Amino acid sequence: MKRFVSIQTKDFSIEQETNQLRATTPEVGGIATFTGLVSDLNREQKIESLFLEHYPGMTEKQLEQIIDQAQLRWNLLGVRVIHRVGLLHPQDQIVFVGVSSRHRKECFEACQFIMDYLKTQATIWKKESSQEQSQWLEARESDQAAEQKWQQ
Repeated sequence: MKRFVSIQTKDFSIEQETNQLRATTPEVGGIATFTGLVSDLNREQKIESLFLEHYPGMTEKQLEQIIDQAQLRWNLLGVRVIHRVGLLHPQDQIVFVGVSSRHRKECFEACQFIMDYLKTQATIWKKESSQEQSQWLEARESDQAAEQKWQQ
């Protein structure tokens, strides 16, 4: 299985990343992707920006471990994970998860699994700023519940 993990400040092209997954092997039968954007609202407050920090080296290793877990569950041909850091604004692309496999069910499930685990397991810290305040965000209960469903 080919894998590509990036923590970066620069934006990414969904088309380029999808084409890279498509080109990993002629056995690819399907590709599932998820692209997350910076939201403009959180808890009824208008968001002006989001600042993301990570633990270099450790964050990439954690993402590799999440991909390893996905590979144990599904027969994957390729995985691409990109997470941006630095200062971002509403509607900026923040995360990309792409999975290629022979079959669509494996693609969909593995893509969701990787995203669910990324939200709770990767050492990425987010500071959200609105006109009223700036605050560091903690993992949401809904993110933890999404991860727990895979443990059952």
